[in-house]
Amino acid sequence: MVVAADPAVASAGLTGRRMSIQIFRSTPRYDFLRFRAAAFTFSSLMVLVTIVSFFAVGLTYGIDFRGGVLIEVATRGPADLGSMRATLGGLGLGEVELQEFGAPNDVLIRIARQPGEERAQQAAVDKVKAALGPEVEYRRTEVVGPKVGDELIRAGATAVVVSMFLILVYIWFRFEWQFGLAAIVALMHDVISTIGIYSLLGLEFNLTSVAALLTIAGYSINDTVVVFDRVRENLRKYKSMPLMELVNLSVNETLSRTILTSGTTLAAVLMLFLFGGEVIRGFSFAMIWGIVVGTYSSIWVASSLLLYFGVRRAMAAEQEGKATGKAAP
Repeated sequence: MVVAADPAVASAGLTGRRMSIQIFRSTPRYDFLRFRAAAFTFSSLMVLVTIVSFFAVGLTYGIDFRGGVLIEVATRGPADLGSMRATLGGLGLGEVELQEFGAPNDVLIRIARQPGEERAQQAAVDKVKAALGPEVEYRRTEVVGPKVGDELIRAGATAVVVSMFLILVYIWFRFEWQFGLAAIVALMHDVISTIGIYSLLGLEFNLTSVAALLTIAGYSINDTVVVFDRVRENLRKYKSMPLMELVNLSVNETLSRTILTSGTTLAAVLMLFLFGGEVIRGFSFAMIWGIVVGTYSSIWVASSLLLYFGVRRAMAAEQEGKATGKAAP
């Protein structure tokens, strides 16, 4: 890794220097696109396995989507979540989740929906109150029905689809249609493969999982746009360079930025996964997978698709002509 001073600052004779971190001393020359066929095969298998697992196994929906009981309590001192989780786990109520929020003594308890009608849900609440005892203050008790869960599922799916559509519109207006189509295919690849991880590993899929999908979509498209921006610049700069060589060069020129961004983000999310507790473990695991697969898709999927869709060099010339005020050749 090389730490270099900004040449613009140095030439101005300023005493302070803005430092930039570079992974490579010069632009690397890795032939990423040489393995595009293997990458497409791997990605296709990954998406196929996801689709089969989704329809054969399905997702393990959390209480947010399946319905259940929400109880907000306050303890006299800092809540001992481990002890409370062990106490409530032995009541035979099925899935029980505890989450600290706000003050250290505020705890949100989620209990899976019990078989039966309202009486069954109230019986579960009574069991919790008897187990925790009178030392706990009960501030709120709500029952989430299956109808609300279905509405949340539809709302979450709508949020993911609308966000991907708006990203497609943004890419379409900023670049040519080939870039937009390549970006949205890579984005769908990342989202679908993340859903596959939830299905294959049996991870709980809840509202935080939807937030993870939206975060992964934004992260992935950001990395893809950086690569596409460099491709567009090089289309103007190298008029006769073969497209495959040009795209490969663009990926290599942005590789240092990709490693730094992905590496630092991955380190932060990994700490959340290791030390963040059970509440956000599913979210942080999905983010770890999303960062890895998003970086992979930006290099091998989105960039390789440009070769198959083709990019008109006239587009870069037209944009250059508009920028300089001259007619494009």
